[in-house]
Amino acid sequence: MSRPAQDAAPHTVGEALVEALATRGVRHVFGIPGVHTVELYRGLALSDLRHITPRHEQGAGFMADGYARVSGRPGVAFVITGPGLTNTLTPMAQARADSVPMLVISGVNASGSLGQGLGHLHELPDQHALAQLVALRSEHVAAPEGLARALDQVFAPVDGSALSRPGPTHLQVPLDVAGAAAVQTGQSSATDVNRAGPSAADLAAIKQRLSTAQRPVILAGGGARFCADQLRQLAQHLGAPVIQTVNARGVLFDHPLSVPASPSLASVRGLIETADLVLALGTELGPTDYDMYATGVMPQMPGLIRVDLCAEQLARHPAELAIHADVADVFSAVLADLPSVASPSGDWGLTQAGLTRAAAWEEIGEGYRAQVEVLNALRAAVPGAIIVGDSAQPIYAGNLYYDHDRPGGWFNAATGYGALGYGIPAAIGAAVAAPQTPVICIVGDGGAQFSLPEIMTAVDEALPITFIVWNNHGYQEIARSMQEVGVAVVGCDPTPPDFAAAARSFGILHRAVSADPQEVAAAIKDRAAQAGPSIIEIITPKYVPTQATKD
Repeated sequence: MSRPAQDAAPHTVGEALVEALATRGVRHVFGIPGVHTVELYRGLALSDLRHITPRHEQGAGFMADGYARVSGRPGVAFVITGPGLTNTLTPMAQARADSVPMLVISGVNASGSLGQGLGHLHELPDQHALAQLVALRSEHVAAPEGLARALDQVFAPVDGSALSRPGPTHLQVPLDVAGAAAVQTGQSSATDVNRAGPSAADLAAIKQRLSTAQRPVILAGGGARFCADQLRQLAQHLGAPVIQTVNARGVLFDHPLSVPASPSLASVRGLIETADLVLALGTELGPTDYDMYATGVMPQMPGLIRVDLCAEQLARHPAELAIHADVADVFSAVLADLPSVASPSGDWGLTQAGLTRAAAWEEIGEGYRAQVEVLNALRAAVPGAIIVGDSAQPIYAGNLYYDHDRPGGWFNAATGYGALGYGIPAAIGAAVAAPQTPVICIVGDGGAQFSLPEIMTAVDEALPITFIVWNNHGYQEIARSMQEVGVAVVGCDPTPPDFAAAARSFGILHRAVSADPQEVAAAIKDRAAQAGPSIIEIITPKYVPTQATKD
């Protein structure tokens, strides 16, 4: 609903805050109203921002995460003080691990009560300090005149106006300040900031090194996922295999230089180590991508060149050349002068990429190959879909080896912070951000129980999401891990709900199928003709561990 003409100027801090969000390009807010955010909602009701109501504040945070990954804009969540903020800390931690722009706006108790320990509703000893432990920035609006500066501070790491990796930020507004009269400071609205690009010296150095390399390999991380065309041009010029981390899948779909496989695999590590130059673009080189088997040893990276937005990240791994810049800016500068970059002779890159794909496919094993075939069938049945995942068997398989057909269209919480329960709400955020794009959510029966009620948000919003539940009747990955180290398996077989009955209670369609790829593909094709969300349950045998017996 638009603000009436006679009401053009905001009257309260809460109204001014919402108006400032709209000015900065925010179009959606995920939140659960409460008595400590009423004044924020006064402004929201009079704005053109669309409010999405999750069933839990953790869901609000994960929805904001999925929204941001798909839209490229910060996801915004409104939460109450105390439990609202603490419930959102887990999504904030996931967003920080994966460099996802998110802004959490919370209430906080009245200014005079803060730190007094008087037992007010939702009181924390120091909410601001708690948020600072997870957020890139947390700002407290102590008075109406401080709102504009606080907004500038929390938006800088999420809207691209600071040369740093994005991530979660937090803004808290005390109850008394939110309802106070707004102060018109005459500040300028948020505008695009011209950031310094890579230096001339850095560009000269990277061009010279690329020109002399005979066996270059590119490591593409999440920071390169919106640069697919530029990445393809550079890779083809250099004849360089492109190894993609989980968050970069889809940037080089079905390309002969693509290696859509985990750099934790021995075969992929072997390719990296035979290179004479490794160009790492927008990847933190974290162990959940590069050492998921916890060997404690990262692959050797000869002639390493790193390009990253985060200066702190660049300092954590020694490199022969570290360039503090946006990957897109480096691509633009190098491609503009590409003829000056000599390319290797021969077809080393094409040959090695093909050999590595074949070796990686064999290495992941029969069980995971069968699950990747399910993913391939989904991709063929619904081209260009966004696939959002939780920690589930087919997601683990895909993270090891899967080639998606859409840049930025494969993401999950099975890497980085690894928060279970992510998939369902993140898929909702993704669908809100891209309403014309099919969204598929893959969760296990265990992870689904963390956030199953959020499906009702998809029902409320009539979002055409297919929720695929991989039902193996427990925490199979954990059970196997316990057994492998000789620990008796305990607590890994929680009884799953009746998902068909749950679907009926949600008022949505349900279909149970086997893990046969063609059966799954047929089910999702049938579902595509239906409006609103639905559940496809893939039922697989329960894993029964062999328990050790006492002598």
